[in-house]
Amino acid sequence: MRKSIPIKKYFPDASNIVYGCMGLGGELGDNNILSSEDTSKAQGAIECALESGINFFDHADIYRRGRAEQVFGQVLHKSPQLRAQMIIQSKCGIRVKHGDNFGCYDFSGDWVTHSVNGILKRLNIEYLDVLMLHRPDPLMEIDELAKAVESLKLSGKINHLAVSNMNLHQISLLQSAVGVPIIANQIEMSLSKLDWLDEGVMVGSQGNHKVDFVSGTLEYCQLNNIQLQAWGSLSKGIFCEHGLYSSNQNVRNTAELVKQLSNKYQVESEAIVLAFLMRHPAGIQPVIGTTNTNRIRNAVSALNIHLDRHDWYNLYVSSRGEALP
Repeated sequence: MRKSIPIKKYFPDASNIVYGCMGLGGELGDNNILSSEDTSKAQGAIECALESGINFFDHADIYRRGRAEQVFGQVLHKSPQLRAQMIIQSKCGIRVKHGDNFGCYDFSGDWVTHSVNGILKRLNIEYLDVLMLHRPDPLMEIDELAKAVESLKLSGKINHLAVSNMNLHQISLLQSAVGVPIIANQIEMSLSKLDWLDEGVMVGSQGNHKVDFVSGTLEYCQLNNIQLQAWGSLSKGIFCEHGLYSSNQNVRNTAELVKQLSNKYQVESEAIVLAFLMRHPAGIQPVIGTTNTNRIRNAVSALNIHLDRHDWYNLYVSSRGEALP
């Protein structure tokens, strides 16, 4: 039996895999108008996810410049009964380049409130199950942000608060001010992005300074029942079939190993790549962003397998490209 993941404390029926909606909404055009094809493709992906047992959907207000949320909202307008089956989270806080402004991160109370109102309108929903703060804002005034979060919660526009791309110190600081628990932290974690693992195994080892991850973040999340969500979890498919022909030796070797393990466990390669993450005792919740319905179904089969220790370490060491210390 698979171990329960931390998010189930708040959402007992939450799926162990999240569907990331970044790819919905089609390509940006001059008129920024969604086509019927965009809506049809989004509906197909959403329905496939639900049919496959994925009920957790991840958005951000900047995805496709709002088109991802907008097309999702059109699907819900057409099929409103789907909302009751869903846990919906969206992110805010990134302000893209506009005119003379080079772009910034903004956790000011006014911007967060404005962002949530826009998100709800585009998604065609009355509340967010989870509001996620997208990237750390160095100018964050925690009391001001806490007041905005409290107001949004009291008004029924958000139910829970989460963060993305934050380390334990940033989460701890924010948690000291907000009166609601921070329930998740979404960071880049995958078979190709291994700093979250290397940080732990390379303690006291030469080269540890090269690890791009703040020490203790995984452990802090585990100790405080904060769900770790992994964006980029499928590594853009580099360990699937086409990875066998990569110019990178580590990728070729790892893709070959993934292929061998997919035969051993009788699943597709996407499932092996996700199973690597889900084998970690922190209870990682992968976010998959593919719009390919076959890949969605392939990914869900990761729930049916449990990599043994040797297979997990073989994948880790192969992708690292060097032996453990």
